[in-house]
Amino acid sequence: MRKIMLAFGTRPEAVKMCPLALELKARGECETVICVTGQHREMLDSVLNVFGVTPDIDLNVMTERQTLFDITANVLSGIRGVLTRNAPDILLVHGDTTTTLAAALAAYYLQIPVGHVEAGLRTYDVSSPHPEEFNRQAIDSVSRYMFAPTGVARDNLIREGKKSENIFVTGNTEIDALRYTIAPEYSHPLLDWAADSRLIVMTAHRRENLGDPMKRIFRAIRRAADERPDVKLVYPVHLNPAVRAVAAEILGGHPRIKLTDPLDVYNFHNFIARAYLVLTDSGGIQESAPALNKPVVVLRDVTERPEGVAAGTLLIGGTSEQDVYDAVSRLLDDEAMYRKMSAAENPYGDGYAAKRIADVILSV
Repeated sequence: MRKIMLAFGTRPEAVKMCPLALELKARGECETVICVTGQHREMLDSVLNVFGVTPDIDLNVMTERQTLFDITANVLSGIRGVLTRNAPDILLVHGDTTTTLAAALAAYYLQIPVGHVEAGLRTYDVSSPHPEEFNRQAIDSVSRYMFAPTGVARDNLIREGKKSENIFVTGNTEIDALRYTIAPEYSHPLLDWAADSRLIVMTAHRRENLGDPMKRIFRAIRRAADERPDVKLVYPVHLNPAVRAVAAEILGGHPRIKLTDPLDVYNFHNFIARAYLVLTDSGGIQESAPALNKPVVVLRDVTERPEGVAAGTLLIGGTSEQDVYDAVSRLLDDEAMYRKMSAAENPYGDGYAAKRIADVILSV
């Protein structure tokens, strides 16, 4: 019986890998081993609890004030023994995190085939997002099987010289996750607070946005909220102290802006489902929000998900104060544009990416 190992360590990875883990475990044709690194600890554990996934191995690498150097070194050294002892037939990794880079590199050193879920995303600017753009290019360079979420991602890989027979367009497992999390009957005190308003849900935490870009973004959003008394905003603030400090400084104290602790994936997905508009510098939310017919303003200068921009589900807001303000204002004030974006077809799949990936793995 084939042994398939999944390795992941952050909240976004877990959201996208848990549907695949559950799909593989439901099949009787393989042994599925789940290894988590604990790159994120509390946020990772909350996702595992929502999906009911129990890891077989936990490297627990997270340390206080950890750096990219710490994570890379600890995951690389920790997973070496795991791979050697378990000898999987394939290691599945996801996306572009430091966990994914280190795990894929370890498997490559040990000549264990790597399967890259969400392969082929590109900005071709290694400084944006940093370090994710470098990571995803490096991971694809050592992957034997590449599971591209869209045709655009597949075309990127082919242009780079990857063999077409090793690339499989599957959709994105982020959409699969919604089938496990969205609840028709859902309530929350913050939703009650926002019931008489147009609710904006925001995330902002990316490393390249820290400092002045984040200050500009937050000033723009506060301006937009100040001018529209029918708008309320909920911002689950990342645990990074640098993010929390800027959020409190610029957005704190506003009567129609709530800064909260991070929401688990169950609550967050249900907040998005009930939002009017989503603002984010994250990646996965650019996929999940359009699946729920919510327009997205991307708080970044460039996105590795151009399919959403082309389809009309995403609007690039950038990081200058005026550009962000203008993008948010357009969607709050232009009803025709809002309706058009809400009705645009989501290019990231139908919610059955995990099944397609499992079918490929078990057939090759």
